[in-house]
This record gives sequence, structure tokens and C-alpha cells, in this order.
Amino acid sequence: MRLNSFISALLATASLVLAPAVFAQDNSPTRALGTPAETTNLPIQKIGPQDLISIQVYDAPEFTRSIRVSDGGEIGLPMLKQKIKVAGLLPDEISVLIADALKREHLLIDPFVTVTILDYHSRPISVTGAVKMPTIFQAIGDVSLLDALAKAGGPADNAGGELIVMRPNGINGGQSTQRIPIKALNDGSDPTLNVKLQGGDQVRIPTIGTVVVAGNVHQSGIFPVQEAGTTTVMTAIAQAQGLGDYHPDIAYIYRPDDQGVKHEIEVPLKEILKRKKPDVTLQAKDVLYVPDANGKKNFNLWMDRIAGVGTSAATGALIYRKF
Repeated sequence: MRLNSFISALLATASLVLAPAVFAQDNSPTRALGTPAETTNLPIQKIGPQDLISIQVYDAPEFTRSIRVSDGGEIGLPMLKQKIKVAGLLPDEISVLIADALKREHLLIDPFVTVTILDYHSRPISVTGAVKMPTIFQAIGDVSLLDALAKAGGPADNAGGELIVMRPNGINGGQSTQRIPIKALNDGSDPTLNVKLQGGDQVRIPTIGTVVVAGNVHQSGIFPVQEAGTTTVMTAIAQAQGLGDYHPDIAYIYRPDDQGVKHEIEVPLKEILKRKKPDVTLQAKDVLYVPDANGKKNFNLWMDRIAGVGTSAATGALIYRKF
């Protein structure tokens, strides 16, 4: 008898202890087990194809899930007859569309929907060319040109003097191109050069241009083109450690056009040396050939020595046309 009374008293005490916990339980709407929680801190931006979003429909776990936006910019939910176009919309706008669709198809009476961004994939920015670490990353938040260069480790040693920003302009799939001098960008002399980047932008740093100097010079080779307009016949010869023993009257520039056809340009070398005629500016991909006492017949031999391969590989399809 005493044992039964003790057990009854114990159960009564337990009920008093547990009652507050029961009444204190969270009565908020439930979320489907295993679905992503709203823990992302990504900036709110318009949704695009391949972005990953989290949809939570409270008290309706069958609709709560993570969905990747299709290439066409749409998402689909179970039991919804039509897909929902979400590309170009903010998460709150997508929440309204989903709630309206659920009500319209009589799946829920008054759904409460939230949409959060789990991962952006629709805003790629690529940084390629003469950079230390070519990269592709997503434009999340404000991204400047200097930010993009920093992500790529900065210009490489063989970088040219400018970079090229190519961005889609939305007109028949075209793109606009902007050339920006790297030195001015880095020193901040013109803040407008540090442009803001968006998804789809491409940043490329071309490698520094080169010229080939061959023939009657002390050190034939391939040399970098300096800033625009400063590499001339005489500076290129200086890079090749000067002329040999023979000083010809004429040197030759072989310059490719847009089709790859190389044109021959005569250079009055003797008169330039005597300062009777102005020096001639070289362009990237030019070949400067200084003949020796035998004239031009050794041109192919010198090209073989520079390239280390056959003449055709070194010079391309050599078709000469005098200007």
C-alpha cells in the first residue's frame, strides 16, 4: 500500500516538473527534416541561372527544399503544374511568386514562404592571360577591377602594359571592350579606371609584345616591346647588343597583317645612324633583320637559329609584299 502511494506521489511530482517544458515547446511552423537552414550571409542580389536557393514553406515540408535554378532561369516544385520563372528576381519577389502559385493551384490556403540564397553561380568573372593565378569567381557584392586582379595574384612578369575588360552589352549577345593601362590603374591616378565588375565580365591581360631581331647583330633573339611608340629599330638593335662588324645601308622589317601575311618594309639604317632620317617604330610581332655582307640570303638561316625549329615554323607562311 505504501509502495503504491509512493509511486503515485512520484508521478505527480514528475508531471509538475515536465508541464512547463511541454507548454514552453516551440509552436512555430515546422521545417522539413534535412532541408537547409537559413544560415547563409550572402548579399542579396538578383537570381540567375544555376544559382542555388533554399525554399522554406512553413507547415509544408513537402515543398521545403534546395533548388538550383535551371539554365532557362526557372524552378519547379512538386505538384505545381507550371515552372516558375525566377531569373532576374530578388529572393523576396520569388517568395511571393511561389506563395501565389501554391494558392492558385489550391495546394495551400495561405502559405508562408521564404527564399534564401545558398550559392551564386550566375555571376562568373574570369581573369585570364598574363596573371599569376588565372581564376573564375562569382561577383558577390561590389567587385572592382583591382579586386579581381588581386584574386588572380596580380599581373605576371610577362604582362603587357594594359588590360582588357570585356563585358556583355545585352545587344544580340554582343560585348563591349575597354582597354585600361595597368600602371595608371595601380597608382590610382584616375579612380574611374577601377571599374565595377558584374557577372559575365571577362578581364584579360595580354602578354607583353615581342619583336625578333636577327642577322648582323651581336645577340639575335626575341625582345619585349616597350611602351607604345618607344621601341624603335635602334632600341631593338641596342637590345641585341649592337650591330656586328658590317653596317648595311638597309635593314628590313617583316610585319604581319591581320591575315598573317608578312610585309617587307625597308629601313634606311645607314641614314638613321647618321641621323639624316628619323628612327622607325616597331610593333609587336615585327621581325627586324639586319643583313650581313652577303645581303638578305642568310635571312632564313638566322630565323632557324632564333626559333630553334624550321623556317616555316619560325616565320609562318612567309609571303612578302613591299610597301
